[in-house]
Amino acid sequence: SSEARLYTFSPETKEKLGKFRLGSAKAKSIQAVIYQIDRTTLEVAQADDEVYTDMQTLADALPGHSPRYVLLSCPLILDSGRLSLPYVLIYYLPVTCNAELRMLYAGAKELMRTTAEAQRVIEMQDTEDLETIEEKLRGEL
Repeated sequence: SSEARLYTFSPETKEKLGKFRLGSAKAKSIQAVIYQIDRTTLEVAQADDEVYTDMQTLADALPGHSPRYVLLSCPLILDSGRLSLPYVLIYYLPVTCNAELRMLYAGAKELMRTTAEAQRVIEMQDTEDLETIEEKLRGEL
């Protein structure tokens, strides 16, 4: 695809994505990492070295005017008592971000989802939406 030629993931980033996916599947709490696109090189990389384990800290780390991708593993106990582990890509797109950034991130969204092997994409415009993500995931299982 043209997206695969335009945007790049370093071998280190691909390795980190795989390790996070496998490692988060064993976690007992929320696990999230933030990814961004370098506007010059169009390389997708982790924004920082943090693994976020609560929604408030994650919300505080997201910028107010710039899109980001958030990989989220969110263990849920279903009504049946069974454990479910949704692994999703949150496409964080604040309403205040400019058109150039909006297009940049929109163009790589599906490539990010497939490279990270996330089950699905959830679009989010406000960090406050993180407060209801567990209910949203639970409602879709």
